[in-house]
Amino acid sequence: MPKIGRDWPPQSGAFNCPESRPVLTGGHPYRFRTKPLAKRGSLWVLNGPNLNLLGEREPGIYGGDSLADIEKLCAEAAETAGFDLTFRQTNHEGEMVAWIQDARTEASGVAINAGAYTHTSVAVHDALRLLDIPIVEVHLSNIFAREEFRHKSYVSAAATGVVCGFGTHSYILAITALAARMDL
Repeated sequence: MPKIGRDWPPQSGAFNCPESRPVLTGGHPYRFRTKPLAKRGSLWVLNGPNLNLLGEREPGIYGGDSLADIEKLCAEAAETAGFDLTFRQTNHEGEMVAWIQDARTEASGVAINAGAYTHTSVAVHDALRLLDIPIVEVHLSNIFAREEFRHKSYVSAAATGVVCGFGTHSYILAITALAARMDL
């Protein structure tokens, strides 16, 4: 794997596609545009409790973007990486578990921001352990720089990796990581 610095980003372009190179575009500071790849499957982005209130709830911690704003950015990133996107939010643990179970046969990779269930749900952990696809845990804030009870994650133990603390860009990084993991 190339080291960040002189060899990074790879000159061959985004997602190992020679004719595709990321270009920062105007508008949102994290928007990248490249030539979309042929469809490679479906990425699922699952969101837990209270994330439907993003933009209204504690913007000093979570930022001013709404969940709909994040969904648009994720759709662009997924399309660029060559994936269809399924983007969902629930305030109910059982529904989250059912979606994770469905991902076993319908998704190529999962990015999950389980919200408060991150710190409390063995059921979400157990469902994630059933998946044989890449999983990235996502958080807008750095959960390890916040209250002590947020430092424990039941999701991390079942995830391929974790992205936290980069605000809205955490989701884009998660999609990028999922796509890169599938290229291995």
